[in-house]
Amino acid sequence: MAGKKITKAQRLLLLRQLSDLGYGQAESESEEKFPLRFYPVLEHLRAFDPAVVLVVGDRGTGKSELFNAVFKHDLMSTLAHHAPGIRFPSKDPSCVSWIEGYPLGQEFPDPRGLRDVLSTSQRAVDLWFAYLVRRLQDRFDEESKTHLVKLLEPPGGAPDQVLRAFDAAGNAPLLALDQLDRKLSQEDRWLFVGYDELDTLGGFDWEAMALAIRGLIGFWASYARRWQRLRAKIFLRTDLFRRHAGLGGADLAKLAANRAELSWSDRNLFAVLIKRIANTSDELFQYCQGARISFEKEQDPILGRMPRLIAAEESRRLIERMVGPYMGAGRKKGETFRWVLAHLRDGRGVATPRELVRLFEQAAGKEAANDRVRSPKLLHPTALRQALEDVSTDHVTQATHEWPWIYGVHQRVEKQRLVPWSRRELENLLRQQWELSWGETQEIRPPEKSPSEFIDYLVELGVFRQRGKYRIDVPDIYLFGLGLRRKGGVKRK
Repeated sequence: MAGKKITKAQRLLLLRQLSDLGYGQAESESEEKFPLRFYPVLEHLRAFDPAVVLVVGDRGTGKSELFNAVFKHDLMSTLAHHAPGIRFPSKDPSCVSWIEGYPLGQEFPDPRGLRDVLSTSQRAVDLWFAYLVRRLQDRFDEESKTHLVKLLEPPGGAPDQVLRAFDAAGNAPLLALDQLDRKLSQEDRWLFVGYDELDTLGGFDWEAMALAIRGLIGFWASYARRWQRLRAKIFLRTDLFRRHAGLGGADLAKLAANRAELSWSDRNLFAVLIKRIANTSDELFQYCQGARISFEKEQDPILGRMPRLIAAEESRRLIERMVGPYMGAGRKKGETFRWVLAHLRDGRGVATPRELVRLFEQAAGKEAANDRVRSPKLLHPTALRQALEDVSTDHVTQATHEWPWIYGVHQRVEKQRLVPWSRRELENLLRQQWELSWGETQEIRPPEKSPSEFIDYLVELGVFRQRGKYRIDVPDIYLFGLGLRRKGGVKRK
């Protein structure tokens, strides 16, 4: 299929394959498909420098995928080949252990149990200290285990019992971790403890979440310099980092200053899309070759076919082969290549790989039911536009897992569906029923104390976009999912 002509049967096959790219749900990727769909970004791999503790990224930037690549799928030695110049702990993978410190399932308290014991910041530090010791119990020598028996006995879902045992253990937890670190140094080994999905801490209790996150960061800020071979990797959403990691002394400042930030260039965004397409089937790989997309000469035995893009512009050939150069009859309808990312960017101008992949998946599914384009195209511009609405809806729906209050935003702004709004108009919309729950099924409060502060927070997240001083707009990636439309736009049926 590298040539120009594609039969209708071939086109339908390609569309079926294109509709199943695995749109960035790192938690549900199979052991077999995960490495073929994972694209290693050089800048992101700095997260695994031993000196880096904090790994920060916006929603959808691939924190969990990066976490899972190493802590669940054991791809560190493979990824190291694609990261020249980055310092990794050891060239020998057998000398490095990666252990999940959170989430821990039944070995950690539920939100209710967490809320009951987190009374102070120091208590939050103690909690993470205690559960780290419990997580690493198999690594301790027999003498250390003897002194920690009472701490290891309570079930993980009983944090009150765990903390009482931790208090009674005195210096034994610290001495056990010190001894473990010395042993690791003597054997020239490393042990990394990883923390992900921290937005689930405390359930919908923002104060409990804040205390828990501050406690975790505060704990490792205090001990990161004490231990040389026992290290942490804390994967944290950017807005939570800004809100909860800013308090502390010199140790915390040093931890934060050396953080790894996950961001996506246009080149890397298109590289993710192309890698997923090319590794989905031989037919799609040949279709990419027909668009003169370059790949590494040697296929990676683990990661599969690796696109070689020097600039985002090189992916234009594939996008235009699939859809055509314009989103309509001519240039006035917009260039397809620029339209794609422009309509996926949030209010801060950020686009993420999950939504880009999902856009083409959805468009392929819609196009398979139609026959609107001629070979070698696969997608009609209409399919992309329709897919954008679905992607926006999915984006908002998925956001409720991390931002459960967004349901309440939807309910309040639907009374004035045309955007942009004046800031005062939006404040009035949000103020209505402010004291009622913002959740769909549970009692949820917004994370701010007033509509004005909440608008600023939504702009910070990229859900809304500030236009001038007094007007608020909504980017397309949230527009359709919130049931809104733009003034002067075509009314949707």
